[in-house]
Amino acid sequence: MTFGLPAFLLTLAIASEIVATSALKASEGMTRLGPSALVVAGYAAAFLLLAHTLKTMPVGVVYAIWSGVGIVGVALVGAMLFGEAVTAPKLAGMGLIVAGVALLKVNAA
Repeated sequence: MTFGLPAFLLTLAIASEIVATSALKASEGMTRLGPSALVVAGYAAAFLLLAHTLKTMPVGVVYAIWSGVGIVGVALVGAMLFGEAVTAPKLAGMGLIVAGVALLKVNAA
């Protein structure tokens, strides 16, 4: 399998969503201008990139990858930037998400 343009756009969509969600936490209820602007821009970019990805990739697989990797990414950012606890059950859950996404991708046709 090659890593073509649709996969690259999906990667950018995931990164945009992770940045936007992390900025949502930092926006303190959308009361801080800088992080709030980053939320809007990040989600706009994420959905635009996701829409272009869906032109050539199946929606079920794209959404599973986007949401699954986004969940894990935001959880890791939360731990690194906001000091949120990382427990064994949380790590196990993230592992199951990654395994599920991998199974969907492997079996996508």
